[in-house]
Amino acid sequence: MQKWQTIMTSVLVTDSANSARTSLSPAFAQALKDAVGPDAYLDDDTDIAPYLDEQRDLLHGHVDLVLFPRSTDAVAAIVKLCAREQVAVFPMGGNTNLVGSAVPISQGPAVILNLKRMNRVRAVDATGFTISVDAGCILKDVQDVAAEAGCLFPLSLGAEGSCQIGGNLSTNAGGIQVLRYGTTRDLTLGLEVVLPDGRVWSRMRPLRKDNTGYDLKHLFIGAEGTLGIITGATLRLFPQPRDVVTAFVGLSSPASVIELLGRMRREASDVVSAFEGISRFGVDLATQHIDGVRDPLSDVYPWYALIEMSGTSADGELAHVMESVLGRAMEDELVLDAVVSASGAQSQALWELREGIVEAQKFEGQSLKHDVSVPVADIPAFLEESIATLQEAFPSYRLLPFGHFGDGNVHYNVCPPAGMTDEDFLASSHDVARIVYDMVERYKGSISAEHGIGRLKRDELSHYRPDIDLDLMRRVKSAFDPLGIMNPGSMFDMSARSGEGVV
Repeated sequence: MQKWQTIMTSVLVTDSANSARTSLSPAFAQALKDAVGPDAYLDDDTDIAPYLDEQRDLLHGHVDLVLFPRSTDAVAAIVKLCAREQVAVFPMGGNTNLVGSAVPISQGPAVILNLKRMNRVRAVDATGFTISVDAGCILKDVQDVAAEAGCLFPLSLGAEGSCQIGGNLSTNAGGIQVLRYGTTRDLTLGLEVVLPDGRVWSRMRPLRKDNTGYDLKHLFIGAEGTLGIITGATLRLFPQPRDVVTAFVGLSSPASVIELLGRMRREASDVVSAFEGISRFGVDLATQHIDGVRDPLSDVYPWYALIEMSGTSADGELAHVMESVLGRAMEDELVLDAVVSASGAQSQALWELREGIVEAQKFEGQSLKHDVSVPVADIPAFLEESIATLQEAFPSYRLLPFGHFGDGNVHYNVCPPAGMTDEDFLASSHDVARIVYDMVERYKGSISAEHGIGRLKRDELSHYRPDIDLDLMRRVKSAFDPLGIMNPGSMFDMSARSGEGVV
């Protein structure tokens, strides 16, 4: 009936039809256990269960084993065995993905390969500003190790306390500082990858310049584990900021938010490291549901910007820069009100408000999440037109656009009206998504800015990307994984897992 319901039905059929699945033979299961060693696997259904679900409980999978290799050699041995028997391999990091990339859905025998025990920092070069790590390292731990060396690893996400570097690479994670430092792709110098046939491809070289043919690492970044398993990475570091200042600004409209962004970048240059746009509804949700979160401004405004500047000088000059730019904008009646942090604790409180918006939505029931991007200058027109269209189609739905406006990324979420059941609300998800995504397409944007495709956006990928794009992507998939064993069903509909390849 509707695309979302079609996806969910197929998932539930796959999950419930376990009698039709082919399980691992005892001998083959033992061979996989031997490859990782004792106490490095789970084979009991109760123990495996926490690894089978997407965090919003929208998708459910099934596997016979969860394996926890400790080395690249162990990963290679597992993949070689699985390639020989054509057993599906589902790579997993922290399982924080929002599009079901890591959910193990397969009607054939399958295993999860979780890299959490591969968490070694291999090298830190504070002079060359690089760090080399295992893919199972927690993002926050990488940030902390870099900081101990007097450096900054700038990738910063809400899930940074649990997500793993391998997953960040596999989804080309963005986060709050893309405006200044770029996405994970921009932070990556080299990779180590176990290919679908078990061979190890390694280019863990800390080089800024390497113009020797195709830059193969970029094929694996953002591939969601469909082309191989990232086991290690060499990443860029930056000088550690010694001066950080944050501001929370009241504004009248999305147009004023984007106009302020332009002023900030022109007048403060590249010290602007983050720029978030937030609607009033987002502030209301966070202050209502999250303990300790308060509105930092005394009056209510339709829109807000959360701005951060950072620099390596310790003279405190950035606070003056922030106040000067905002003061001039206030004189021009662009900024309606503002508060500038005077301490690290105050900066943290402002960011807790922003992060609280994500958590607060859970108290309102299921939400429809659309991670999209459009050209920065088009954000106001895109929001105005899409909000009007959605309000006409669904007058009682509550719209929650917010996010990384500085790089064009809008988290266009929709919350249900009071009293509507989750079932009835989710039944409209396809119609809501089609309005949002059609509008994104009109503005030459992307239906997935930083979360990827996974299983939940697979149909949308085939609908919105041109046939030539899909053809080229499938050719790449077939060239790397002709048996179709690597994270089958993510990004593409895998209709074959044989020597005939992917169709």
